[in-house]
Amino acid sequence: MEGSVPRTIQAACAVIQREDGAILMVKRLNPPEAGLWSVPGGKVDPGESLRDAAAREAFEETGLRVEVGQRLWTAQLAWDDDIVYELHDFAASPIGGVLQAGDDAAEVRWVPADQISSMPLVAALLDHLRAAGLAPRR
Repeated sequence: MEGSVPRTIQAACAVIQREDGAILMVKRLNPPEAGLWSVPGGKVDPGESLRDAAAREAFEETGLRVEVGQRLWTAQLAWDDDIVYELHDFAASPIGGVLQAGDDAAEVRWVPADQISSMPLVAALLDHLRAAGLAPRR
């Protein structure tokens, strides 16, 4: 409907980093971003906190339990005229579990920070990782 306000959907993501600086990347299984790499994340369930959602999504997509830390960034991503995703990305550290692709993940992989720029990534992720100091600038 022309002139209508888009619906905002809250999503939370976990930027999981090992002690050696490698970041856990997830290859998306389903459209619209199938085949692109991202960090684990997804929609926030009703009544769920952003941090709890980031931890849940990390576990569902990677099999790892994580400790969620500070918010790194918040970004808005418009899918169409009707929906805007508000993405809240948090720093996270692995604390247990078994690494395996699950849920919306075709593959999961630890990637050294200096190799992330060579991967086909979801929109704007590399810029956000660089701004947060987690991936080297060109």
